[in-house]
Amino acid sequence: MRPFTYARPESAAAAVRAFMAAGAGAHYIAGGTSLYDLMKLDIEKPQHLIDVTTIRGLDAIETNGERLRFEALAPMSAVATDKVVLRDYPILAEALWKAASQQLRNMATVGGNLLQRTRCLYFRNGAGGTSVGNTYPCNKREPGSGCAAIGGLDRGQAVLGQSSSCTAVSPGDWPVALVALDAYVEVLGAGGSRAIPIAELYRLPGSTPNLEFTLQPGEMITAIVVPKTKAGRHSTYHKIRDRESYAFALASAAVALDMDGDTVTRARIGLGGVATKPWRATAAEALLAGKPLTPATALAAGHAAFADAKAGQHNGFKIELGARTVADALTIAAARNRS
Repeated sequence: MRPFTYARPESAAAAVRAFMAAGAGAHYIAGGTSLYDLMKLDIEKPQHLIDVTTIRGLDAIETNGERLRFEALAPMSAVATDKVVLRDYPILAEALWKAASQQLRNMATVGGNLLQRTRCLYFRNGAGGTSVGNTYPCNKREPGSGCAAIGGLDRGQAVLGQSSSCTAVSPGDWPVALVALDAYVEVLGAGGSRAIPIAELYRLPGSTPNLEFTLQPGEMITAIVVPKTKAGRHSTYHKIRDRESYAFALASAAVALDMDGDTVTRARIGLGGVATKPWRATAAEALLAGKPLTPATALAAGHAAFADAKAGQHNGFKIELGARTVADALTIAAARNRS
């Protein structure tokens, strides 16, 4: 750990002012469940921590009206157990249940969860690390140093959205469900407030994998907004991992369906564990439109979702695993449509 200053503003506007006044090295902190780990690994090196946890009203959950609104400091556990979310949006509740242990869900916030950084082993133990032997190049940690995962141990790496500079998987479950439901975040910064679609919050790695989000300096997420849809009741978040207890996804699929009998009128499909950002499977959605959902069409949609996938040395299994994860998720969601 490195020394840092600490501030605890009482409003979102005051937090932004404190951030901008602190300048380089400022960092917001909420639950801290990810940031503390990254500080211990010497990945994040904040000089000024701005604690937003005491800002009043920033933990509210609103389910009335035409949208769901989750203020950024709402605990993951509170959103996951909200009665409207449980009844009408199992895709959201399941994404939160499967994202972490109960202890972490009690501490972690739905806003902070969106800004997790990858669990790529080279990122967490790579260039610039303080542990013995941490000499692996990592463009996320030290831009221009290279990517040890390319040609290295890449079992957990992405098969969608990679670049010649980075193949690290986006780690979240919650943002995958949100991207499937066309959610957006409200942010506040020095230039005022604005809305960012979840799909546009994350950057593809390209040649600058160290730039992961589209937030401007000082901007903080204040709320997550999800448009209401009847497809929410006919949805699921299906996650495949090495062990059933808390673990990151090898492949996951967030699915919500509008159906007329057995025919899909519209599908919404997000992919996790397989891409460098929360991934919307638009080709799979298009394939399903107007077709009856059968085991054959579900699997065809799964394969369509991975038509552009590119395997490394050890992660080729993710392509078929991902396709079958999508097919299984479609089947689960369709069964809920009939219940």
